[in-house]
Amino acid sequence: MEHNKNYTHFTDLLKDQEFLRWQLLPDEKLNEYWHAFFVQHPELENELQKAIDYLKKEGLNKNDLQNNERSDLFERIQMSVNQKRKRRMRHVLLYASSAAAVALLIIGITLFRPAVKPLNASHEELIIGELLHNQDIQFITSGGAISFDHDVEVTLDEKGTVEITQRDSNVTRLDVNREVVNSLIVPYGKRSTLTLADGTRVWLNSGSVLEFPAQFSGKSREVRLTSGEMYVEVAHDQNKPFYVHTPDFKVRVYGTKFNLSSYEGTSHSVVLVEGSVSVVTDAAETLLKPNEQLLISEGTIEQQKVDVTRYTSWKDGFLLLDNTPMTEVLEQVGRYYNLSFNYEQDMNLKKRTCSGKIYLSENFENVMTTIALLSATRYEKVNDRIYIGHETE
Repeated sequence: MEHNKNYTHFTDLLKDQEFLRWQLLPDEKLNEYWHAFFVQHPELENELQKAIDYLKKEGLNKNDLQNNERSDLFERIQMSVNQKRKRRMRHVLLYASSAAAVALLIIGITLFRPAVKPLNASHEELIIGELLHNQDIQFITSGGAISFDHDVEVTLDEKGTVEITQRDSNVTRLDVNREVVNSLIVPYGKRSTLTLADGTRVWLNSGSVLEFPAQFSGKSREVRLTSGEMYVEVAHDQNKPFYVHTPDFKVRVYGTKFNLSSYEGTSHSVVLVEGSVSVVTDAAETLLKPNEQLLISEGTIEQQKVDVTRYTSWKDGFLLLDNTPMTEVLEQVGRYYNLSFNYEQDMNLKKRTCSGKIYLSENFENVMTTIALLSATRYEKVNDRIYIGHETE
């Protein structure tokens, strides 16, 4: 982003997608950009406050929210800055042995254990985790932003009509400008699906931001994954290629199924399920075949054969593990359930791997119990605090 904006009124800010995203789901890059912008333009301080006040009172939700509900929603969104910082830092102290754990666990079975001594929060080998508060999904369009507290299914048609269905079956319909780019922001702990105007199906994982038009015009179909993870089934159109842009690369397809992961602070990857895709980076253009992965990490590119189910199973409600590092398991579960983990202080954990299937139950405690079993540890939850200690204590 470059500082080439010309604003004179607070309504100019409200029309800017990047400004709205900064207010609704801020991250470090957006904070840095907008803070620098307003330092350079102190004359806009009053207009900035007017824009924030407007969002707080009117602009966050065009549903049936009352004024006090809008205010509460805005306050919770503003808290997301601290929540995202906590997530990046992964606040947990974790202990685990170096042996690999192999298990196949089906969640939903009640596990009975003998009484054990409560975990001591001061124990040096104790995991301390935190359950973060969920945020709302945001659909941002030219008319403002609409909030949803449940996972949603968004469907667009060629006339510019959007239908948004929540998990509780509530349906919201609205008309959008077909020339304006829309955004769907899916916070940690939530997931959503999206059907684009051409029939392309998209599954968005937790912590994802996708930009897309209401209608594809011109000679190509283009969307942008600002961050996060998506599984895509692209509707075939040989005359209009489909592009997914990310901050570091782009993917070109005609009609195919693939998974794309582009979370900040982690390796990025494209996994091809069927069809053909081309991944273009600053260094090269790479053609992938089915069952191949392109891994992009710190300037290096690695192409390899993989079991694609390991990278796509999240959309079907489970994680398939095959000698998967424990750190990666915790990272995936943390995103899915909005949990915070910090395992950097325990070098032994980085040597540990897991194999098996973890079903992503609506009750995250079932999943945490599974992780404790996989790592030969004990798990306890007290309010929003998570404790994991040595199984043999």
